[in-house]
Amino acid sequence: NALTHDLEVTSNNLANATTTGFRADTVAFRAVPMQTDAAGTRVFVVETSTGSNLAPGPMFRTDNELDIAVQGEGWITVQAPDGSEAYTRNGALVVTADGTLATAAGAPVMGGGGPISIPPDSQIALGTDGTVSVRTPGQTVVNSVGRIKLVNPPAEAMVKGPDGLFRSREGEADADDNVRIASGTLEASNVNVVENMVSMIAAARQFEMQMKMLNTAEQNEQKSNQLLGA
Repeated sequence: NALTHDLEVTSNNLANATTTGFRADTVAFRAVPMQTDAAGTRVFVVETSTGSNLAPGPMFRTDNELDIAVQGEGWITVQAPDGSEAYTRNGALVVTADGTLATAAGAPVMGGGGPISIPPDSQIALGTDGTVSVRTPGQTVVNSVGRIKLVNPPAEAMVKGPDGLFRSREGEADADDNVRIASGTLEASNVNVVENMVSMIAAARQFEMQMKMLNTAEQNEQKSNQLLGA
């Protein structure tokens, strides 16, 4: 079961090797002795922790004004489907049909007072501090419509949800003025393809070895029963 779960985690990492802002999943196991006098030498494997590798991924230019990447540590705040705050490093933003600034997956980007709305047909500029400025057609004045809430909660408090968004165990994080973004840039996945391929091969071989051990134990038991029944 532990090896199967390990293969699932590795396969998911490889499947998201090209997903913008993806954080590779990690898993750890430990051996636990069985608490019984009859089988004191036997152990079983339990999962000790499942987390994420929060190391930054490589940056690449897109020259799209709505693409942003967090420089260094920090997160972009979005609104999860249940209305709560969540955090992401995927800065591929779009403007929805109703004028809401959102991620490509449709999660509204949060500002200081809620989701950020963009006036129709506006030219958008994003500052390094997350300020969203717009200029409407026929006007030369640039107006600020909000500021993206950029946060930097402790790494140990971050946990990834089934939707791929991160939450903080400490609740909603406060905005951090030290977090900066780069416009026209995206952050690639931090998955190391070679490392995960090696891990998958090793897990598959270990699984095969475990199956051979089980088959050998079964054959030994059958032979013992034949000798005892003779």
